[in-house]
Amino acid sequence: MPLKLSLKPGEKLFIAGAVLQNGPHGAELTVLNDVPVLREKDILTEQSADTLAKRVYLCVQLMYMDAANLFDYQQKYALLVQEALKSWPDAADIIARTNADLACGRFYPALRTVRELVELEQERSGVNSSGA
Repeated sequence: MPLKLSLKPGEKLFIAGAVLQNGPHGAELTVLNDVPVLREKDILTEQSADTLAKRVYLCVQLMYMDAANLFDYQQKYALLVQEALKSWPDAADIIARTNADLACGRFYPALRTVRELVELEQERSGVNSSGA
């Protein structure tokens, strides 16, 4: 199924290992094959992953973007999830849904679900939403 993307002027996009930046005008792209695609607003950097939930998000993001190192990210993810469950036992449903998507190779849906964990963490700490 083709993926249509409407890009804002100057917006960055990650597609299958390449970082692209739109020019000074809006553009519309159609991705015709199944490759990792992330918009700039969905990308979290290592420097921005300053909380446990954001580190979980970053780990899932890297599983999606860097398949060559998937095993390493899976190992790190397992450790981070154990820590997250200790901190937020009531997040077990979020983590279970994330795990189900990851087990089926649905990385982008897993990222959307992990955002719920980031939001839960922010609610608990009283921080406004930003990043991921």
